[in-house]
Amino acid sequence: MAQRTLVRAAAVLGAASLALAGCSSGSGDNSASGSGGSASATTVSTDCTPEEAAAAGAPSTAPLKIGTLLPDTGSLAFLGPPMVAGTQLGVNDVNAAGGVLGQPVQLIPGDSGDSTTDTANTTVDRELAAGTQVIIGAASSSVSLKVIDKVSSAGVVMFSPANTSDQFVCYPDKGQYFRTAPTDVLQAQAVSQLISDDGGQRVSILALNDPYGTGLADNIQKNLVDAGIPEDQIQKIIYDPNAQSFNSEVDQVKDFAPDAVAVVGFEESAKIITRMHEVGIGPSDGMKVYGVDGNMGNALGESVAVPLLDGMQGTTPLTDVGPAFQGRLKGINPGLIDFNYAGEAYDAVVISALAAEQAKSTAGRDIAANINAVTEGGTACTSYQECLPLAAAGTDIDYNGITGKLDFTAAGEPSIGSYGKLKFGADNKLTTEGYIVVGG
Repeated sequence: MAQRTLVRAAAVLGAASLALAGCSSGSGDNSASGSGGSASATTVSTDCTPEEAAAAGAPSTAPLKIGTLLPDTGSLAFLGPPMVAGTQLGVNDVNAAGGVLGQPVQLIPGDSGDSTTDTANTTVDRELAAGTQVIIGAASSSVSLKVIDKVSSAGVVMFSPANTSDQFVCYPDKGQYFRTAPTDVLQAQAVSQLISDDGGQRVSILALNDPYGTGLADNIQKNLVDAGIPEDQIQKIIYDPNAQSFNSEVDQVKDFAPDAVAVVGFEESAKIITRMHEVGIGPSDGMKVYGVDGNMGNALGESVAVPLLDGMQGTTPLTDVGPAFQGRLKGINPGLIDFNYAGEAYDAVVISALAAEQAKSTAGRDIAANINAVTEGGTACTSYQECLPLAAAGTDIDYNGITGKLDFTAAGEPSIGSYGKLKFGADNKLTTEGYIVVGG
């Protein structure tokens, strides 16, 4: 298991049963709110008994085919390369150890595009027609919501390395949906911890209008209130990520006069940060600015003039995977500049393969019925090569992967979230300052 460096195991904890926000199936109807206001958002409860898959009753020994639904194009294309490399490396390692049920795994790559295109549906149709039993993806929660019904109804496993929206906890997915990324409620704890530790007392939250953005914004607000910040000292603005300009939203932030700003966004964050600098409230101007996994990457540094990101901090699901694993990823793609979600993609492949071995079947429903079990309880093992003979012999295994201890819940997701504490320097380059572990 990869060693985690624990910065603080305890974050700002919310109540166990919350009405969690920001999980509509599309862009939603949220409108930007002004100073101290709160945008309306669809709320969902995570208090449920998640659906779990039942074995198909007709085991298959056909070769395991794994498709990908990862962003080669669109607004999240900068996140695609690490996940693509992680998936390929996972398949390589599974095949080097003997494959699944004695046969090599076949990889069928596919583009997800983003929520503005129908690329994901086209890819899923092609991969289902090709007989895939597992699809790794999508990266975007909104994109996953566009195709999850089609995938689950086909009895195929949908395994995202990057979805964080809380909507998936209770989603009626027939027990076929899984993810190695921890939920937004955990990342919100980590971001709120950063803000609180830095002494933030008056906070603006700028978030894009989609399930990811509104969910994180609401959970960050909730955790900041729990940390003792009065609600009227928190401004939340929900914006259209496809807008040509974010001047109005940034001007609202300046008028609010916060001492900390959280930006929950994707590639449009570059325009937002640039505008913040124009009005004197950017990171390099001394404002404490915090980002999240959607924008805390070196791709943002390449999109903003140097040194405008200097001092900006943020989080992303990240474990200390070590230079050896990063070196192996670069062997797949020498051009990698970020490694976000590469470990999560790798683990999704290995978990799927081990579940098939435990089920003695590559049928999608059989794999799904065994995924949670191979991540918790049983005999601990840390690689496919180590776990394979145990699973093949019928031993109950507990795979602790590249991303660390997983311990999947009944909803098919990690109960523990490890986040990198990231910071931009004066050269607009990211460094990892440590790790925050929450949950568990």
